[in-house]
Amino acid sequence: MELNSLIETAYQTFKERTPGARVVLLHPRSRYRSMLVAQLLTDPDTTVFYYAMGPDDVNVRSFLSGITHDLANQHPTFGRFLNQIHFETQNDMEALIDAFVDDVADLSEESFLLILDEYDRTDSADDLQAFVEQAILRLPANCQIVINSRTLPRLPWVSLIAQNKAVILEDEQVVSNDFYGMKSEGQNRLEVFALGPGYVLLNGEPVDTWEGHLPRLLFFFALDRPVVTRSEICQAFWPDLDNDQAVNVFHVTKRRLHKALDFDVLVHEDGYYRVNPDVSVYYDIMAFVGNLVKGRSPDVEDKATVWQEAIDLYRGPFLQGHNDPWIVERRRDYQTGYLEALSEMARIRLQEGRQETALGLLLRAVTENDRYEPIHRQIMQLYADLGRRSEAAGHYQKLIEKLRTENRQPEPETQQLYQSIMS
Repeated sequence: MELNSLIETAYQTFKERTPGARVVLLHPRSRYRSMLVAQLLTDPDTTVFYYAMGPDDVNVRSFLSGITHDLANQHPTFGRFLNQIHFETQNDMEALIDAFVDDVADLSEESFLLILDEYDRTDSADDLQAFVEQAILRLPANCQIVINSRTLPRLPWVSLIAQNKAVILEDEQVVSNDFYGMKSEGQNRLEVFALGPGYVLLNGEPVDTWEGHLPRLLFFFALDRPVVTRSEICQAFWPDLDNDQAVNVFHVTKRRLHKALDFDVLVHEDGYYRVNPDVSVYYDIMAFVGNLVKGRSPDVEDKATVWQEAIDLYRGPFLQGHNDPWIVERRRDYQTGYLEALSEMARIRLQEGRQETALGLLLRAVTENDRYEPIHRQIMQLYADLGRRSEAAGHYQKLIEKLRTENRQPEPETQQLYQSIMS
């Protein structure tokens, strides 16, 4: 196939598979990623803003100075929010993120792309990785970030994909497995299960010599991203300790982790920690998220089987029983994917005429998260379609009571649906 045809295929995959995603990563293995960027820049039907990371982008302040300068040449008013605060309150990360998001939102009222090229130049900037991660979650719906990088960026890709906020493209295909390049075969085989209480099998035998919960949680934390830095680990686990104390506790915890598994499961390379690449790892989170990606694909015919596999893999909330801030955040991310799987399976059962089965799936979703109103609306509508209007009304009243404890009202769409059903 000619090069132009290959690039066009990759371009069509981008157009068809990325709508709705907050961030699109052009995988480092992609052969045509830079040519795809060039195609996006010249597409007359796409509004694009472009910034190439430079050698000076070693922290948030340098990045904001650089991108403000370059985007102001593409949109004259870009930076009017950042220029008011970022030199005065440069250590206030929340204020910087808010100002950056406001400036990005001001770029266009129509849908547009913000391309961050040569992103690997920022690999060593911890604060910049955290900044981009939080900014992605707050961007306006009409903005999509496209990242082109020669290395896999240090972002929590699996959790972003679980929320349907990220897509990883490798030329003409969407990556749905092997997100972080883990081996599937090897002398030491680890089976890791984080959906539920969390446990690990080594060569088929349960690991129960952790010497406390911290070594086990450190292992799960290392699986969250392609690589992690020591400072990221210390900030997540021991934010109240000074640096020297946190580093000492980290090394003790790491030694206990390696002792529990009887080999060095975390290796240190080029300033980063990662799971030993020589170890075979099955991780239920990867399998769960992979099924979510496949379920979203228009090319998959038997979606019911794929969604059901995702549902079956979800044996409980992420690391159930632990409430560290980073765990609570990931728990919410994976729960979002689980609710999507239940909702999509319910939709399939409705198409088959199996309303009671669909209702059971939706009620199961409410049990997992009773504050997610789209599911409540589906339940109310289904009760109404079944001629059980009083149950729809009762469900709505229970929702009101739950929200009242938080001084909240139902969303306008929920109130309108209730009025429609009652009328």
